[in-house]
Amino acid sequence: MSSDLSELARRRGFFFQANESYGGVAGFYTYGPEGAALKRKVEEAWRDRFVTKEGNLEIDSPTVTPEAVFEASGHLEGFDDMLVECAECGESHRADHVVEDATDVEDAESLPTDEVEDLIAEHDLPCPECGASLAGQPVETFNLMFETEIGPGGDQAGFLRPETAQGMFTEFPRLKEYARNQTPFGVAQIGTGYRNEISPRNALLRAREFTMAELEMFVDPEADEPDLAAVADVDLPLYPVDAQQADGEEYLHMTPVEAVEAGVVGSDWIAYFLGRSTAWFERVGVDLERFRLRQHLPGELAHYASDCWDAEALVDGDWVEIEGIAARSDYDLSKHAKYADDSFTIFKEYDEPVSTERATVDPDMSYLGPEFGGAAGEVADALQALAERDRSAFDGDEVVVSVDGDEYAVPVEQTGFAVEEVTEHGEHVTPHVVEPAFGVGRVVYSVLAHAHESDVVEGEERDVLRLPQAVAPTFVGVFPLTDQDGLPETAREVAETLRAAGLDVTYDDSGSIGRRYRRQDEVGTPYCVTLDADPEGTATIRERDSTAQARVELDDLVGTLAELRAGELAFEDLPEA
Repeated sequence: MSSDLSELARRRGFFFQANESYGGVAGFYTYGPEGAALKRKVEEAWRDRFVTKEGNLEIDSPTVTPEAVFEASGHLEGFDDMLVECAECGESHRADHVVEDATDVEDAESLPTDEVEDLIAEHDLPCPECGASLAGQPVETFNLMFETEIGPGGDQAGFLRPETAQGMFTEFPRLKEYARNQTPFGVAQIGTGYRNEISPRNALLRAREFTMAELEMFVDPEADEPDLAAVADVDLPLYPVDAQQADGEEYLHMTPVEAVEAGVVGSDWIAYFLGRSTAWFERVGVDLERFRLRQHLPGELAHYASDCWDAEALVDGDWVEIEGIAARSDYDLSKHAKYADDSFTIFKEYDEPVSTERATVDPDMSYLGPEFGGAAGEVADALQALAERDRSAFDGDEVVVSVDGDEYAVPVEQTGFAVEEVTEHGEHVTPHVVEPAFGVGRVVYSVLAHAHESDVVEGEERDVLRLPQAVAPTFVGVFPLTDQDGLPETAREVAETLRAAGLDVTYDDSGSIGRRYRRQDEVGTPYCVTLDADPEGTATIRERDSTAQARVELDDLVGTLAELRAGELAFEDLPEA
């Protein structure tokens, strides 16, 4: 984390370590007044793009989740990082990070634990905390979920959610009704997640409590297509697997349509969200010259993903994932359908009824029961599965099925086998999921890092945050030039008028006017209004980036600032002060 940005974040109230009065705990951060406002506006911009404009649903599910949900999802078994503990000082570290930070290995996370252990020994890597050798120390898996007990008796185990996604998957049986059982439809959620990181670092970039903004897009892969024309003019800086394996950093610049046609991106839906996300990142202040879309290498892919691309921002010399776009297939809904007592499919009605032949069995259980005992039910299920798979197996006098490795011979006359003509009006489809998942804190940090610059104004160096108006914590600062001639009272009235008009306003009468400008420059305020003793009833508007000033009538101030905020007026078009 940049020391300059860290100092600015603390001094100006963007973020700082939580509970510092008690020594603090690594991985937990408090957003100060400026940071909370910036974070809220990033979330509002995300909601505007991925919920409102896309016509998606939004929910807010609990952060505490029963154990059974994570057993079904696979988190109990597979939500792990690699841990190595120093024998000298007792500190625990992410083993893959130890390797990546001290060697040329770039993707240690995808390696088996024994290979990471061998790499630590081969390079005799030291403990980052005390410098003692970690060679010979075991590398083990560590589940990142925070466990808790639900209820006073502790009879039901639960976990703080590591992602918001499962809250949307488990509620699918109800959510599909709200979507009128029609795909495609999306369900979004902005909320808190928790991961018991082994070695949290880099402030908001790897925290133990964080905010996510996730969208689960439920689609019929055989029928639903996105509107790629809506993102036709977006330039994607793509870094596919082939380019990474060639050990180069050559990015392919393509539109989403070009990327699909060239086979660089295999899914229309992935390409669509790559386009939407890139445009959104630019809107909130991520510098696209320090931005790329990197495809996951085969060893990186999560067990549920058929493809995944990360949006990455270059921050403090490192590429940081700020979003992942994953094609999750039907993994999640199929898993919950297996474990839960509910339907995770959608009934797709045909345009016209379809008549078809269907093979069925109706076994005589009065025969199967005495003949096969406790296996009778499984034999009946196996007969039905065989009838659906190979009806010719019932052509003889006897049919043989296998249950748990044992074979059972059943007279065909006892199976109730028949082929019936049925009329079908539709079919049950398990939707596939495409998931754009954003780390809000990582986006906030990247935006701050990309906006933070130093320049010289009137012979003095200044720090400035060149934040887009859409996410700047405050839109306009209002100052009296002096504390005389009733200017403070007039300035306060102006500030209240601007607030009533819906603008984010701060009032400041402390220190010289130059110092007040510098304070607002440091928190990214786009405009400052200064009231002086002008008898003609005008005010000065100062623009942050250029520091240019313009004069406007007080009666026109609200309308002028509103037009500047809406992009309907350029500051250069105002009369100079």
